[in-house]
Amino acid sequence: MSADCHDTGDPGTGAVLTDMPRVALVGSPNAGKTSVFNSLTGLKAKTGNYPGVTVSRFVGTFRVGGRSYAVEDLPGTYSLEPISPDEQITVDVLDGRLENVPRPDALLVVVDATTLRRSLGFVAQVLARGLPTCVVVTFTDELTRRQGHLDVEALGQALGVPVLPVVGHRGHGIGELRERLAEWRSWPRPVMPPPADPDEADAWAESVLAFAGYRSAERHRVTQRVDAVLLHPVLGTAVFFVVMLLFFQTVFTLAAPLQGYVEAFFGWLSGLVAAHVHVAWLSGLLGDAVIGGVGGVLVFVPQIVLLFLLIALLEGVGYMSRAAFLMDRVMARAGLEGRAFVALLSSFACAIPGIMATRTLPSAKDRVATMMAAPLMTCSARLPVYVLLIGLLVDPSVKVGPFGAQGLVMFGMYLLGAVSAMVAAWAFKRLGDRRGLVMPFYMEMPPYRLPAPRSVLVAMWDSSRSFIRKCSTIIMVTTVGLWLLLNLPLHSAAQMRAAGVDPGDATAVSSYVVDHSYAADLGRLVAPVFDPLGFDWRVNVGVLSAQSARETFVATLGQVAAAEDPEHPAQVLRTMTYPDGPRAGQRVFTAPTIAALLVYFAYALQCMATVGIMRRETGTWKWPAVAFTYLTATAWVMAYLARTITTMLGG
Repeated sequence: MSADCHDTGDPGTGAVLTDMPRVALVGSPNAGKTSVFNSLTGLKAKTGNYPGVTVSRFVGTFRVGGRSYAVEDLPGTYSLEPISPDEQITVDVLDGRLENVPRPDALLVVVDATTLRRSLGFVAQVLARGLPTCVVVTFTDELTRRQGHLDVEALGQALGVPVLPVVGHRGHGIGELRERLAEWRSWPRPVMPPPADPDEADAWAESVLAFAGYRSAERHRVTQRVDAVLLHPVLGTAVFFVVMLLFFQTVFTLAAPLQGYVEAFFGWLSGLVAAHVHVAWLSGLLGDAVIGGVGGVLVFVPQIVLLFLLIALLEGVGYMSRAAFLMDRVMARAGLEGRAFVALLSSFACAIPGIMATRTLPSAKDRVATMMAAPLMTCSARLPVYVLLIGLLVDPSVKVGPFGAQGLVMFGMYLLGAVSAMVAAWAFKRLGDRRGLVMPFYMEMPPYRLPAPRSVLVAMWDSSRSFIRKCSTIIMVTTVGLWLLLNLPLHSAAQMRAAGVDPGDATAVSSYVVDHSYAADLGRLVAPVFDPLGFDWRVNVGVLSAQSARETFVATLGQVAAAEDPEHPAQVLRTMTYPDGPRAGQRVFTAPTIAALLVYFAYALQCMATVGIMRRETGTWKWPAVAFTYLTATAWVMAYLARTITTMLGG
């Protein structure tokens, strides 16, 4: 989930590095391959996609001996007999079958010392490719702690290739690895390739292990004891829900003070603009569009950063694979498998990496069903909207037992998204494959480890950076466009007086301009669609603007509120009333309307980047059109039900 949220990549990434020797990293998931890659490249990596497909590629460079080398982190795989698209990519790269992606000059095979017996089959398949190869053994420190043993030098003699021990997340052995990579042309190669026959390959692996004096690591005692609880069908599921509940409580509780500081900072900036920029239109553009719009979204950066920090910690500790194992039973009821849960889990950061992660699924029908469900998972783009609306709905001081009511509502929204995604996956799976066959699910569960702080912070920053980048691109462009819509057409002083507005009253003028703007016309144009949900034209404009990116809903309301009262925009939202119509004078943000908005945003597909990535993944506009139509219709119906039920309950 640390991949860039909305960066679909540059297919030509490899082209700029063709003049350098190319080294590819291959290995199974959880072998420490990415840690080795990060240590080699110093985290200076370019992210893109393989030509024609959206499987992420990570290409970095490093220098040694005065020369630069390109290193590519290939998708993790347990075998070179692919069963899924991402595994097929690894095989195609090694065999030089991808257009515009040169075959690697040398290979680094990363293997986990604690699972070396299983890894040798994969090593044999790689050595059969005939490329200069070096085996990198990770987690040798853990092997020793768990009473295992490996003679690394003897392992190299048995394999006939260089073998180096590396502890990637601490950087141990990386310097020697760089020096060895500079000599890749002279690496020794096996006199004979490993046997291809399965029985002979097993015997070969046993002889290699015996020669290297390999003794398997004892079972990780802490992992055994903890897994006895966390993998229990009942206790494990209960712990999972408690972890998620505490997760969202933490996001609200710890981020609130930081959010206050960020809000105060942007308020100070807005004040500077008002005091020093005396050109009315420029002051409005900077104060309302840039600071009021973009700043209104950046206020939620503390929640976003904390969200990704907690996700990175759970991944680093090893809990996420346990969650996938537990949810495999749930996914099976939807006709899917645990790998689909991993893809859906990735959608908590953003639907785009979640949809891209469906390439790990062997079944094309499973991939489509998971893609149709992924946008329902509560992504980080919804978080600013939820925080804003829940803040309007629930007082921060309200508690339910020891838990804050705001955190409980947030947990409920995430739970609603997850349950809805399961239902959608089940429906599309049944429609696409009535046999409902479930592929066997295999996922390695690494022992619990304390994650390296640097790795956690890098993962957190990579994901948070994409959110901030959107604020400086998509949201910036959208908010400037909205500012123009909210301030045009221009009105003369005579028109103001004719309408009963004092041209000298800045607040009255601003309110009049907004209420008679092109944005107001647009919001009123679609009013018949959203009136049953309790939305007024200002909310309608926010909902429409959210089609580019959900966060712009917050920016839109921020601009409207800032235009009406620059000093107290939050209070404006709380007291905002319908300007006309049958509800004239009534508050807009009542409990039924907020409930309808929350549910609408839970279901609606309001991200054109997601639509685009669906198009690239499926190769057709059919499935993006289906997703947009069914999710928009579902959002309206469910929002109407939420408003109706809340009204009946006295909201």
